Amino acid sequence: MSYRSDIEIARTAHKKPIQDIGHKLGIPGDALLPYGHDKAKVSQAFINSVQDNKNGKLILVTAINPTPAGEGKTTTTVGLGDGLNRIGKKAAICIREASLGPNFGMKGGAAGGGYAQVVPMEDMNLHFTGDFHAVTAAHNLLSAMIDNHIYWNNDLGIDERRVTWHRVLDMNDRALRDVVISLGGVANGFPRQTGFDITVASEVMAILCLATDLADLQKRLGAMIVAYTRKKKPIYCRDIKADGAMTVLLKDAMQPNLVQTLENTPAFVHGGPFANIAHGCNSVVATTTALKIADYVVTEAGFGADLGAEKFMNIKCRKAGLAPSCVVVVATVRAMKMNGDVAKADLGTENVKAVQAGCPNLGRHIENVKSFGVPVVVAINHFVTDTKAELDVVTAYAAEQGAEAILCQHWAKGSEGTEALAQRVAEIADADMANFAPLYRDELRLFEKIEIVAKRIYHADAVLADAKIRNQLREWEAAGYGHLPVCMAKTQYSFTTDPTRRGAPTGHSVPVREVRLSAGAGFVVVICGEIVTMPGLPSKPASETIMLNAEGQIEGLFWSLGRCCRPCWGQDRLSGPSLSGAQARGGFHLRVKFRHPRDDFAIGRTGTTVLCLFLRQARRWAIWSLWHWVFLDRVPGRAVMI
Repeated sequence: MSYRSDIEIARTAHKKPIQDIGHKLGIPGDALLPYGHDKAKVSQAFINSVQDNKNGKLILVTAINPTPAGEGKTTTTVGLGDGLNRIGKKAAICIREASLGPNFGMKGGAAGGGYAQVVPMEDMNLHFTGDFHAVTAAHNLLSAMIDNHIYWNNDLGIDERRVTWHRVLDMNDRALRDVVISLGGVANGFPRQTGFDITVASEVMAILCLATDLADLQKRLGAMIVAYTRKKKPIYCRDIKADGAMTVLLKDAMQPNLVQTLENTPAFVHGGPFANIAHGCNSVVATTTALKIADYVVTEAGFGADLGAEKFMNIKCRKAGLAPSCVVVVATVRAMKMNGDVAKADLGTENVKAVQAGCPNLGRHIENVKSFGVPVVVAINHFVTDTKAELDVVTAYAAEQGAEAILCQHWAKGSEGTEALAQRVAEIADADMANFAPLYRDELRLFEKIEIVAKRIYHADAVLADAKIRNQLREWEAAGYGHLPVCMAKTQYSFTTDPTRRGAPTGHSVPVREVRLSAGAGFVVVICGEIVTMPGLPSKPASETIMLNAEGQIEGLFWSLGRCCRPCWGQDRLSGPSLSGAQARGGFHLRVKFRHPRDDFAIGRTGTTVLCLFLRQARRWAIWSLWHWVFLDRVPGRAVMI
């Protein structure tokens, strides 16, 4: 059986005019600022006009720790939103925008998958409405003004060795992590060491996602600490007089973006901080606006619940006064098997014992989320290779942890596949069962907050931090920042700081390498282990095969099996961390692409390990033979990509 890829499905979407999508939520046409026919920004005037409305129910979708097997958090978020509308509820979804860095690096795009997608998919994964470019420009304007101030007499007495403000770029580029600027003589300024972060790690991005309006935005921008004097006096963005111009650059970006799902459910897509190096949630203004005009709002937090959900609860909900009514934890049988030490090549084979061995990772996340006082439902994102015995293990294990597990087939069936999940989530939300509270109090010491997260969420024995870091935290407390929450920057792949340790490990420590004060955003970033704030590209980045075809359509932005014929049963991803397409669903789908789009054909059949292994061994021979055929025999118009 063959399967259509995500992009093929998205291109056949029956999109409605964006004004019709706004009308579903009571947004008048003149309150929408269109970007084409299928996306628009919602005006601040309309947002202000609905502030007295009663809030709807907030539902958070999170997941187990991500694995190469795939979990499908965004896909489930979209599927649940569609499912709620299917059962007659007035629902909207709120997700983050995609960064160009991972799109051209590992993921190749992400906006859901299968029949649970947000569209327009290509636009969302590229420049969209320009919000990320505005954040990049505003951030780097401040960088330029800092160096310009130092060049022209340095009236504020900035110590060039203590400029803490980096530049940013929305691209994975490891060469920019540590750089020296202003080389080349007097005319170019004073040389100093600095670096670049990826745009989604910028404090400006965090502020955009936490600010409530333009006045709050400018106030937060002005409060950012960018440097220190020789006497260690902080220099703020407002001292450089950059906050006003930065606000101007961010004026339009501050307004949330409205798009739709394949089933025309309204979707707010706004902001994009990563959850492993930032706070990992979409904007407060998008979420709070959606809550004022929809009865149910489904949102997600990045990566596993140990990162995204923890920060959603301890940072976003704390700052915005939000409280989720229910949390959905997404898991897959395949990921359970990977947590049970099954190799990727063997995930298609039934292995009940491995599923049992991997379930403690799910159990840890259920326990963590319940510690916030919120009821939990487990969504089992279905793959066709899942067997009844394996599904029964996950269902029974979730029940032992006090959570109901529901099988979801939204990837293949859209909202029909999430009807049961939608019904149960709505029942829980309507019953007001939640008794939400953050994990720690504002008045605790900063290091105590770090320890609480490390010990209660990661189940670590200790936090390792040298005297320099502890002294820095005490200095910030003395300066009046002790009440801030902590934003843990840590690998997403494990509860530990070692990305190779799966499952639910104990007996480990959390080493803190660095701490950064984000005074404008209102939290302290705690960098743990080997995590970096400027990622690098993989050995085979997605960008190598992203191109326009003869019809002007984008090819390669979304991973397909055509990129690699290996027996990995989903190792190659069509659309971000949620696997989709033929291989992800268990069907083997060999796609051979010729240069002309009409020569594209697919061979679909049930995958077998034997066939996969044969193809793996034949790959080198095939590539050599085809290369010889194309270039030495000079056959025109043919270039084969396997």
